[in-house]
Amino acid sequence: MILYFHGFDATSPGNHEKMRQLQFVDPDVRLVSYSTLHPKYDMQYLLNEVSRQLNQSDDPAPLAIGVGLGGYWAERIGFLNGLKTVMINPNLHPEDNMLGKIDRPEEYADIANKCVSQFREKHKGRGMCILSRQDEVHDNQAVASTLAPFYPIVWDEEQRHKFPSLAAHLGEIKAFKERQ
Repeated sequence: MILYFHGFDATSPGNHEKMRQLQFVDPDVRLVSYSTLHPKYDMQYLLNEVSRQLNQSDDPAPLAIGVGLGGYWAERIGFLNGLKTVMINPNLHPEDNMLGKIDRPEEYADIANKCVSQFREKHKGRGMCILSRQDEVHDNQAVASTLAPFYPIVWDEEQRHKFPSLAAHLGEIKAFKERQ
């Protein structure tokens, strides 16, 4: 089972396309949707929703995948649920770079402060990060510097921020999901 966390643009048709592509990794791909407006409520909702999805599956190795803001959530919710995670162009600091786009950006900072201390160290080896060199939204060199001590970084030379085509990385994602 793959739990797919959409990015900030929840209604983008690209989400459906990415979920369709991920079916080459695992036929059971489930959208985990959230509001993007109220981070504290999103956090509690996502924890409950992922727990419910896990209870409905017998997959011994479920995977959380998120793009952009979904990468932020996939990493945290994946860690808290003991899931391997794949983050694609993750937004590591929505409280800083989404001002004016999201309500209550300060709640993201509050979540970061209340999250398990050194959670990336504790999640080390259970995540993978795919970054676009052509990302027009984030400085992925800075993202790589932050995440490289904890997760392998895979660079993509062609995709933009929303990462419309996962095709070049489906084999890597599948191998990561199946690795013990």
